[in-house]
Amino acid sequence: MENPVITLSLEQLALTFIPVVITLAILLRWSYGVGRATYALGRMVIQLMAIGYVLAWIFQANNGLLILMVLSIMLCSATWIAVGTVSEHRRHLLQAAFLSMLLGGGLTLLLITQVALQIEPWYLPQYLVPLAGMVFANAMTAVSLAAERLYSELGHQVAWEEARIKAYHAAMIPVINSLLAVGLVSLPGMMTGQILSGVSPPVASRYQIMVMCMIFASAGISTAVFLVLCKAKVLATQLALVNDSTAVNR
Repeated sequence: MENPVITLSLEQLALTFIPVVITLAILLRWSYGVGRATYALGRMVIQLMAIGYVLAWIFQANNGLLILMVLSIMLCSATWIAVGTVSEHRRHLLQAAFLSMLLGGGLTLLLITQVALQIEPWYLPQYLVPLAGMVFANAMTAVSLAAERLYSELGHQVAWEEARIKAYHAAMIPVINSLLAVGLVSLPGMMTGQILSGVSPPVASRYQIMVMCMIFASAGISTAVFLVLCKAKVLATQLALVNDSTAVNR
């Protein structure tokens, strides 16, 4: 007999904020400051409450063009956030970040949804939107880490090839760690959600394997494409800085 999904009321949700308040008290007591944490928590609540209603409307709309627009917004937002770790170079890297996530994330998403799952219709939002979120979010994080590490290494006068390798390795650390920990340290969100909704654990584990492969591939391919595409822009920027420094010294 399947257990029904427990509907979380607002009163029950409020109880989950008790440990949050304790954490904020610790931050305040240790003079860390609670401004940024409080802002982040408030923003999280507003964003998730809003997206719940937005997704309900999107799922009911049953419109392929609307889904494509949602995916485009997700991709553009991920692009902007990804290069935020090197904000002074953001303008030069936006195109490379966008194309890298479009290729690495988009192609992976296409293979998973249209070939592996064969969703019908092709834009079935209950599958396409959540999976796209996982793909673009992980590609975004990997590209962001790669960009930060790349400029850090180049700032220490490391050669391009070595800096690229170190940047790629740094970008893949969170993904590889998650592969090592899944099933032993953590039960990921998708698997947990399916189990809570009544799906059998063996079936949920198959879906999670698919998701982990999707995350690994989208992060790895997107980062590699990003590092290839941004090479000319990065080296040109470096050369300009060297020339400016030489002119000042003269």
